[in-house]
Amino acid sequence: MKWAVVAAVLLVAAVAEGADLAHRQQAVNRLLYKIYSPIPSAFAKLKEHATTFNPRDHISHCNDGGNSVNHLMDEIEANRVLEQKHWFSLFNERQREEALMMVDVLLNCMDFETFQGNAAYFREHMNEGEFVYAIYVAVTHSELMQGVVLPPMYEVTPHMFTNSEVIDKAYTAKMTQTAGEFYMSFTGSKKNPEQRVAYFGEDIGMNSHHVHWHMDYPFWWHGQEIDRKGELFFWAHHQLTARFDAERLSNHLSPVDELYWDRPIKEGFAPHTSYKYGGEFPTRPDNKNFEDVNGVARIRDMKIMESRIRDAIAHGYADNTDGTHLDINNDEGINVLGAAIESSTSSIHPSYYGALHNQAHRVLGQQADPHGKFNMPPGVMEHFETATRDPSFFRLHKYMDNIFKEQKDKLPPYTTDDLKYDNVEIKSVDVDELSTFFEDFKFDLRNALDTSDGVGDVTVYAHVPRLNHKPFGYNINYHAKSAERVTVRVYLTPKYDENGVQREMEVGRWHAILLDTFWVDVEAGDHVYHRDASQSNVAIPDRISFEELIKETDEAVANNEELSLNSGRSCGHPQRLLLPKGNEEGLACWFTVYVTSGGDGVHDDLQTNDYGSNHGYCGIQGAKYPDKRPMGFPYERRIPNKFLVLGLPNHHSQEVNVYHKEE
Repeated sequence: MKWAVVAAVLLVAAVAEGADLAHRQQAVNRLLYKIYSPIPSAFAKLKEHATTFNPRDHISHCNDGGNSVNHLMDEIEANRVLEQKHWFSLFNERQREEALMMVDVLLNCMDFETFQGNAAYFREHMNEGEFVYAIYVAVTHSELMQGVVLPPMYEVTPHMFTNSEVIDKAYTAKMTQTAGEFYMSFTGSKKNPEQRVAYFGEDIGMNSHHVHWHMDYPFWWHGQEIDRKGELFFWAHHQLTARFDAERLSNHLSPVDELYWDRPIKEGFAPHTSYKYGGEFPTRPDNKNFEDVNGVARIRDMKIMESRIRDAIAHGYADNTDGTHLDINNDEGINVLGAAIESSTSSIHPSYYGALHNQAHRVLGQQADPHGKFNMPPGVMEHFETATRDPSFFRLHKYMDNIFKEQKDKLPPYTTDDLKYDNVEIKSVDVDELSTFFEDFKFDLRNALDTSDGVGDVTVYAHVPRLNHKPFGYNINYHAKSAERVTVRVYLTPKYDENGVQREMEVGRWHAILLDTFWVDVEAGDHVYHRDASQSNVAIPDRISFEELIKETDEAVANNEELSLNSGRSCGHPQRLLLPKGNEEGLACWFTVYVTSGGDGVHDDLQTNDYGSNHGYCGIQGAKYPDKRPMGFPYERRIPNKFLVLGLPNHHSQEVNVYHKEE
């Protein structure tokens, strides 16, 4: 796929078409409105495009000369594409291929009118799930659509995020034309210990972060190489695993154990969730032994992939396709390893190392019907939107995280010279009270319901409890020898294990949770720098609701006003989940501030530009990752002597407690 496009040309074309942000935003809103129903007549322009626009007539407005349009149209006209009203899974190779055909079409559009016309046409001629995925990815990566805000996916395809019991009540409300608000509980019961942490795996904000991360960094990407993509795969999922373990400690559970191919899957899972079309998500019983999955992989294949990756780590090099070796005993090795494990298109040798991560998701997702005997749809593990709902997701990623740790542990520990920064001494850090609570959150279910012209709409909402924390900040009291730009990394690390035994730094470092990474200009002498948690560069605030997005956009278009949404990328850990839940007695943690040279920053404006406040886990789209150091620095390498770190003037760690208050 040739998607390299000159931004200046695209922007000029957009202006020439009169495609201001408000009109582009309105088009995307309407394209994603009630995607399982025909485009309403009220959306006159899109309705016209859907019936009269012929993509082949506009190939002169495509960067690839129309190759992608002709390819997709050939498939549709030959009835080779997935029908509408059928489930879609990105892990299904043919369905993914079809969705990417549309992504290719949209990313090759030279102007907004062509983008809009193609999108409207294919909305009515392609599977709804493939269409939604293609729109989200295309808007994420297209220069034409810069500034457009994607509506929350949990309000575009609510059935993927909502218990089927609630969806059933919403349908009843629609049929009786009675507005309703319905309360949704987490799956399982108190008989299941995993129920204690279901609020984390089933949090719709966290689910959204996971799916958008994989849209920002898709494993199938054929465009320009994405900076440190393999390392970001490791880091984002490592942090999810560390966060889940912290939640478990807060709820008096042991850290999640890794998955083993030759042992039963201990935790079963009943999703209580249904596809819009295709039935319920399959249920997996407790203690299910792994079975080969027809047409996907045998369990021995999974073991072979794992052994080849571990062999590469042990040897210190990975094999290229031409038989040469690439050294991975260095900081760049984790990037090579991450690309190979996922596997992404940047994998060093995909036919040899396989696709351990992607195949594992499919194997786990189909254990309820591994031989296709009952023709069951894909399980929750076969969708990035739903995968974290299943406790086996975290067992799978603990398994892969331990593989990554093998590579990191082979690297030599940092020396004092590697870690010390003489210009700044941290005198003390004052941290506000850290406390969490559950709050009620309401989101719109209307897009889950079918509609047609002349049928009145009904307002239906789901209410779900979600974790939040009291606003907090901290003061860093420091002495600087001279004015200089510095890099500040802030971590939160649980102090004790599940047995109440204090963890040594060498053990605890792998459980460190990154709260923030930022750049600031320090002044000479003794000073105080204040930082609020809301400024964190790993997290994003709540997304604007679809209802409000439509309202503000339509008003801007109607009044011919500039649209200002003040909303950035969708990828990013929810800001309200920055802290683990804690408990009544207080979850003891180390609050660590580590200062190094501002030369660690890649971009010159990092002290004034937060790049969307989400680069900690999501990088900077279309640009280099902002921190030159390895992700997780300095805790990603072994620390055989804790005093080497604790004695640094630029490193400060103190005990804090995270409390949970039900009120």
